Amino acid sequence: MKSPYGFSRRGPDRVAEELAAVLSRKASFEFKALFLIVHANLKLRNAAGGGEDMLRLRAYEKLQNLVLAGVVKKTGKKYTGVASALVTFMVTAAEVNAKFASNTQRRPSICADKASALESVTTGKL
Repeated sequence: MKSPYGFSRRGPDRVAEELAAVLSRKASFEFKALFLIVHANLKLRNAAGGGEDMLRLRAYEKLQNLVLAGVVKKTGKKYTGVASALVTFMVTAAEVNAKFASNTQRRPSICADKASALESVTTGKL
């Protein structure tokens, strides 16, 4: 089975990170209570885009992927974080976030590319 956390051109996965952060509290949560906490935290960080219903679906999908990966344990309707796996997940997420941030800073701006192209056209150096 392919890992759900493979290569992606998207930015950091804020929903999965927030789920892991809430589940690292050593408490069990039902999905509804867990989602309310995650949604409130994402709204505070201004990262809750796409509407509440879509966010609920994304959060549930991410939670099920974390269960399949062994980061979260599901007992009945309650979800509990696995401490050692959560630490590994958070370290990996921090590395991905740092790599993403460094890649976005290295990219040349579009305006600089257009300015250099315009300069080469006006000087005749193509």
